Amino acid sequence: MSDTYPTALGASSLDSITLLGRDLARDVMGEVGFGELAFWLATQRRPTRGETRVFEAVLAALADHGFTPTAIVTRLTYLSAPDSIQGALAAGLLGGGSRFLGVTEDCGQFLHEVVAAQSGALPTDDDGWDALALSTLQNTRAAGLRVPGLGHHVHKQGDPRTPRLFQIAAEEGLYGPHLALFAAIGRVHPAVLRRTLPLNGAGVCGAALADLGLPLELLRGFALLARTAGLIGQLAEELRRPVANQIFLSVDLNNRPVPPEPYQPAANGGPHG
Repeated sequence: MSDTYPTALGASSLDSITLLGRDLARDVMGEVGFGELAFWLATQRRPTRGETRVFEAVLAALADHGFTPTAIVTRLTYLSAPDSIQGALAAGLLGGGSRFLGVTEDCGQFLHEVVAAQSGALPTDDDGWDALALSTLQNTRAAGLRVPGLGHHVHKQGDPRTPRLFQIAAEEGLYGPHLALFAAIGRVHPAVLRRTLPLNGAGVCGAALADLGLPLELLRGFALLARTAGLIGQLAEELRRPVANQIFLSVDLNNRPVPPEPYQPAANGGPHG
């Protein structure tokens, strides 16, 4: 018996292409938006109009944030290898980690672990969510860990994406437990951390994606999907208003030689410096 490789995604025959069981040319092209299709591919169920709106709001929120490291490295890679658009895009996407873009997945998974660990019914009002958020923050801090999605290096008084995504999810009836817990964390964290931090946009995106029921293991992938569009925009602008060479020369012409500092292993297993 020959091997078989089942898939519900794309398949081709001599005269047709199917995708998700639909005829690609007739039923998908010109009929299904790209955001809707991306959701559909990941879940193998067609999203509702409300789910598509929330999902596409997340993609818009994460597409581009200006001259972040992901954008800079994309432009610099294109400067170095203009024959490799794929290399420039890949370089930017590879920078999506714990400080940029990865917070979306980190926050979604963090919130889901808390929600999934509740043995009884979930809270039904703000007081209940606040109590759960408070105990979560206390336990997280006692473990020496950070809560992903808290704080922003620019929007210290509040990330404008956060209330807007809360609003869109509520309008579509998709304000679920992950968003509710994240909002509660925003309300109660000053009592534990002794300072007030904003709920950042990457975090609220993770909460919203988790409430949509998307695979938690792929949340960073959706952030990278969004950023791909932004990086294409960065390259398009680099073609018209190049800055990569200026960035390169700024570093190259302003480096400062210093004496070598021989590497010293850290003592007692502490952090390396």
